[in-house]
Amino acid sequence: MKRLWIAFAAVMIVSFAVLGWIGTRIYQEAPPIADKVVTTAGQVVIDEGEIAAGQNVWQSLGGMEVGSVWGHGSYVAPDWTADWLHREAAFILDRWANEEHGVAYKDLDEELQSQLSGRLAKLMRANTYDATTGTITVDPIRADAFQANLAHYSDVFSKGRDHYSIPPGAVTDASRLRKLSAFFFWSSWAASTNRPNDHVSYTNNWPFEPLVGNRATGEAVVWTGVSIIMLLAGISAMAWWYASRRGEEVKPFAPESDPLGRWEATPSQRATIKYFWIVSALILVQMLLGVVTAHYGVEGNGFYGFQLSKWLPYSVARTWHIQLGLFWIATAWLAAGLFIGPLVSEHEPKWQRLGVNVLFGALLIVVVGSLTGEWLSIHNKMSDTVSFYFGHQGYEYVDLGRAWQIALLVGLLLWLFLMIRVLRPALKKPGEQKQLVWLLAVSTGAIALFYGAGLTWGQHSHLSIVEYWRWWVVHLWVEGFFEVFATTVIAFIFMRLNLIRPGLAAAAALLSATIFLSGGIIGTCHHLYFAGTPTVALAWGSVFSALEVVPLVLVGFDAMDDLRRSKSSPWVRRYKWPVYFFISVAFWNMVGAGLFGFTINPPIALYYMQGLNTTPLHGHAALFGVYGMLGIGLMLVCLRVLIPGVEWKDGLLRFSFWAMNGGLMAMCVLSLLPVGLMQTWVSVEHGYWYARSAEFMQTPTMQNLRWMRVPGDTIFFLGAVALVVFVVGLKTGHSFRKADKK
Repeated sequence: MKRLWIAFAAVMIVSFAVLGWIGTRIYQEAPPIADKVVTTAGQVVIDEGEIAAGQNVWQSLGGMEVGSVWGHGSYVAPDWTADWLHREAAFILDRWANEEHGVAYKDLDEELQSQLSGRLAKLMRANTYDATTGTITVDPIRADAFQANLAHYSDVFSKGRDHYSIPPGAVTDASRLRKLSAFFFWSSWAASTNRPNDHVSYTNNWPFEPLVGNRATGEAVVWTGVSIIMLLAGISAMAWWYASRRGEEVKPFAPESDPLGRWEATPSQRATIKYFWIVSALILVQMLLGVVTAHYGVEGNGFYGFQLSKWLPYSVARTWHIQLGLFWIATAWLAAGLFIGPLVSEHEPKWQRLGVNVLFGALLIVVVGSLTGEWLSIHNKMSDTVSFYFGHQGYEYVDLGRAWQIALLVGLLLWLFLMIRVLRPALKKPGEQKQLVWLLAVSTGAIALFYGAGLTWGQHSHLSIVEYWRWWVVHLWVEGFFEVFATTVIAFIFMRLNLIRPGLAAAAALLSATIFLSGGIIGTCHHLYFAGTPTVALAWGSVFSALEVVPLVLVGFDAMDDLRRSKSSPWVRRYKWPVYFFISVAFWNMVGAGLFGFTINPPIALYYMQGLNTTPLHGHAALFGVYGMLGIGLMLVCLRVLIPGVEWKDGLLRFSFWAMNGGLMAMCVLSLLPVGLMQTWVSVEHGYWYARSAEFMQTPTMQNLRWMRVPGDTIFFLGAVALVVFVVGLKTGHSFRKADKK
């Protein structure tokens, strides 16, 4: 065990040192935000402070929940970076073509088109930023293009666009519209302007736009090759390691009766029941919002003819859908930790129940307060500054206002305090279990503390800097340390059921955490390839994100071990459905995080795919398939231990399990995957802007593919309803077998 702890510590120290160094490079080399943009003739195109103010306008109207910038965000509206860039390029080319040849650019022969596009690339890729004055100087024709785009975006956001799911009145103030357009211009400028003394743009030539010479870089191709080689090497090494352990495998041996069959729930454990009621309610609401959000993609601002967007626009529906998903999953995990604590230490600290109840109230306040603030912000009921603190920050997954973020962090610190005080006796107790308790304590501390990364940026922080820290929260917090926590908790469950020896459970959990984090920490950078970051982020991120996939390839071994344990004795079958949900976690880890994740992670793939429907394909399969199924499994095992003396009716659970897993798979393969692949094809053929455009997404073929979400979504939703009905039945008695009803 000592060697495993040394390896774990070494991975943490080295990985965070590298990630921190990459962060310093991002701070140093982020694209500059100009104070002013002027023409060579001295005309002011963008005045001082308008770009930064425009970023705040974008945040308050929903930010990444209304289209995307640099590929990060939602998928119905365009990517504003790519859209602005293409519109500006098309405007200039048409102006030149009409002035010099009397026809539109598209009507010129191929040779003349090449001449004009070459001239345009030279014009737009030249870096004219003056660091001493903070000024970007542009050709007068770009000022005319700015005015044309300003008129277009003013029309889009003031009058609305059904194809974009933007309702009328999203932004109506002329000054705010101008600032918003200034921010879009800047994101496009960074995407098409070469770094000083370099031949690639600040975003590594993303998005693909041949009109201005934005094409995939050599680095993207080379590091893709290196990442694939590392993946194959990692899989080979892992396979050899698994093969070397075959002789060490111990067949599951179960005691004659359930070790927890006579467990009497402590007061704090009984206090966690209400957490699971809230989890059940939030699951239903989140699913309903998912149905609405997906439907907006085909009907714009309507829901089967009803103009729902007046009260619940797409940006609110999608924000709430994501936030509620995170809230119920996190609540299930936190409640599971509080429930399992007394099982670990066999000790109930004084006032623990009070702490559990106070935390529950705090979480409710954060959920209700943050959702209300987001609605008010998007409906223009708050100023941009107030919105940042109490409304909508505009950054996907961390949309909630800063005040609610701080409140959530306080709640997590309270949870950490409650967990440590209940684990203290077990931390002091000698024996094989002690190592596993320490790993649980470490992961608990990481969950509480690493959310603090979301407080590192401010209202006016540079977008590249925000992206660096945002992915600390989304990737490291959610996908990293929650994963370690979950692995440890599951090991504890099987250990308390005497289905695995404490020493073996501790070694397996620690080894899994070390292997996962060895790729996962530095692999955070795969989200940052094109976010105004230097090439080092692309190089390190591509290699280590490939290594993240390695342990997922062979995760089926652990799943089969879990399955064998569930059949090792008649009483173990009482835990069948919680274990089955744990097994589904392994499946979706392999498919959602591994297969679908690596589909988009290599730099050359993501160059064309970023922000297309291949992203929600990975997101749905990994977030719900892994973390959602795990949250449900943890909830069910806690409820099973809480009511040990009765048998469950398993009909609803059986239907729920297969419907949710089957519905999720249908959603992925019938709609999200084909839509994403079609978008990728046209992205490669015509440019990224076209893959996200209404011209392509509203074609009959694409609309039919989007409608194909309905079967999977419906089955998935019915499975969720069955789960909630079952949980409610545990309260009413309808989920118990007749002989066991009380």
